[in-house]
Amino acid sequence: MKVLLDHCTPATLRRYLAPHDVKTARQMGWNGLENGELLREAQHQFDVMISTDSNIKYQQNLSNFQIGLVVLRGKTNALPSLLELIPKLLELLPTVQPNEVHYLFTAEMQAAKESER
Repeated sequence: MKVLLDHCTPATLRRYLAPHDVKTARQMGWNGLENGELLREAQHQFDVMISTDSNIKYQQNLSNFQIGLVVLRGKTNALPSLLELIPKLLELLPTVQPNEVHYLFTAEMQAAKESER
């Protein structure tokens, strides 16, 4: 599976996502692209984009793009905060279809989300 890490996702996450072919927006030369432009470019070369931007789903109409999206939600966007999500992410990636959005929450973020209800 071809995976793109967006601007706000730690590039070091790449090393945990084998056997997937993972590139960063920076590696692709897409540093200056905003979310809509990034999705537009990425859909032609990638199956899934991984982001830590929880608002992307509301900023973009993802049905317009032929790419899946996985949003990682940890206490911070730093790699140590997201590491617990790696097993779930590796399990999820092969199943993600174009136009789908999946959110993965760390235990701390899930508890905070549930306490808001």
